[in-house]
Amino acid sequence: MSLNDLWFLLISVLFVGFFFLEGFDFGVGMSLGILPRSDSEKRMLIRTIGPFWDANEVWLITAIGAMFAAFPHWYSTLLSGYYLLFTFILLGLILRGVAFEFRNQMSGLVWRKLWDICIIIGSCSTPLLIGIIFAGIVQGVPIGSDMNIAVEGRNLINLYTVWAGVAVLTLCLLHGFVFISLRTEGNLRERSNKYALVTLPITAFFLAGLAFLTSRETDLFSKRGGWLIAAIILGIVVFVLAALFLRKKQEKLSFIATSLLVVLTFATLFIGLFPRVMVSSLGSAYDLTIYNAVSSPYTLKSMTIVAAIFLPFVLGYQCWSYYVFRKRVSEKELLDH
Repeated sequence: MSLNDLWFLLISVLFVGFFFLEGFDFGVGMSLGILPRSDSEKRMLIRTIGPFWDANEVWLITAIGAMFAAFPHWYSTLLSGYYLLFTFILLGLILRGVAFEFRNQMSGLVWRKLWDICIIIGSCSTPLLIGIIFAGIVQGVPIGSDMNIAVEGRNLINLYTVWAGVAVLTLCLLHGFVFISLRTEGNLRERSNKYALVTLPITAFFLAGLAFLTSRETDLFSKRGGWLIAAIILGIVVFVLAALFLRKKQEKLSFIATSLLVVLTFATLFIGLFPRVMVSSLGSAYDLTIYNAVSSPYTLKSMTIVAAIFLPFVLGYQCWSYYVFRKRVSEKELLDH
């Protein structure tokens, strides 16, 4: 495996890891307008992700940073072409983070409702927009010989990109409901399980539609058809298992199942894309690949050494934090604090 391959793999893992971890974060944020029937239940929901949400967002920052260093042409083309959507993503993440911090600073009803709305907006907008961007990357955007995108509105927003955004949104909501049932007790746990069962077929519908539209709007099936079909079959099996586990209220197994759905969805995208990093709608000669968008061999070698030294510590710290805060959140715990 060359260093080009290795860093494409690492960046893919970072993006997949971001949605695996931050996916349920977003889902919990969205559920704030659906599940809770009292302020104490809202606080319980926020407490389920309280120790983790900011560390989970680091995966996205690291992925973008690694892209900048390993594939600078990918970074510059993607972020300059989609600068407007990335601006809204950044605003959504800031709004969400500020809302988590400010919500409990005052006890007024209007004050808390205001920040609840901010959490919901930030939790919905980010996965929706990232889904739109990823769909645009594989569908193809007008990248010229200078590696710049001549963006038009239809390149950003069309049936395929919007459908992909909504599919990612519903997948995160399902992942969030299952995470809540895993991390809470009492009525909230029961209700989140029921909502997860309702959300499961809706998510299946949007992901099935996404697979169909991908076969029509992209060349992913013609290039990696075997891998994609295998992923779809595995995804169907996982959906059936998730429904079974949810009905039996086996939260750990349900969470593993929805985690696999998230991983399959995003891993399939990168498998279909490889060795390209962005598809040009003007012709394959203008595609950005891991060969023409890459940094120097010296940079890749230096990055590999640094990653090999520090990555185990970062992963170890995050695993430790999940272990420390593994206890279920209850109303009694809120009263104790």
